[in-house]
Amino acid sequence: MLVYSMSVSADGFITDREGGFAWSAPRDEQFRFHVDEVRELGACLLGRKLYETMLPWETDPALRDSEDAEAFADAWSAIPKVVFTRTLDRVEGNARLAAGSLADEVAATQAATDKDVEIGGAGLASTAIGLGLVDEFRMFRNPIVVGGGTPFLPPVAESIELKLIETRTFADGVVFERYQRVVSR
Repeated sequence: MLVYSMSVSADGFITDREGGFAWSAPRDEQFRFHVDEVRELGACLLGRKLYETMLPWETDPALRDSEDAEAFADAWSAIPKVVFTRTLDRVEGNARLAAGSLADEVAATQAATDKDVEIGGAGLASTAIGLGLVDEFRMFRNPIVVGGGTPFLPPVAESIELKLIETRTFADGVVFERYQRVVSR
């Protein structure tokens, strides 16, 4: 299953108008939830910006400053990553550069694991959504309105029917929403 998971504002943005996302930093309870989610992944497909944002979890020992941070760094480092970029000629950590089309890389990555594969990065996920490749949408809806920025979901040519399959409210007011794409028969 290809999963798109991101923190979003109440008005549906993953970054604010200035590109900031500090408002979405998970607190302890949600952070531990993320650790468990990452442990369940078989791989991750990333755009360049998200790859660069997450790379320090594999390369910077200073981030391993607590038991939870160490657990996340270990889980993140363990999963293979495929990076889609036009500007990088090499990647670090447990990652490789994408060699094929998005559809081909999704198929190959899914064939290599029996676990969920996550896709991250607004542009990359938008392309995957447009191609009908995303099976599940997971949002961590933060109690803040940012009024603009990078949207979680792209404009779509046709409606995508979703089925709510899980919700969870964290103590800080963040609401986890998990939706499965309904496939028409």
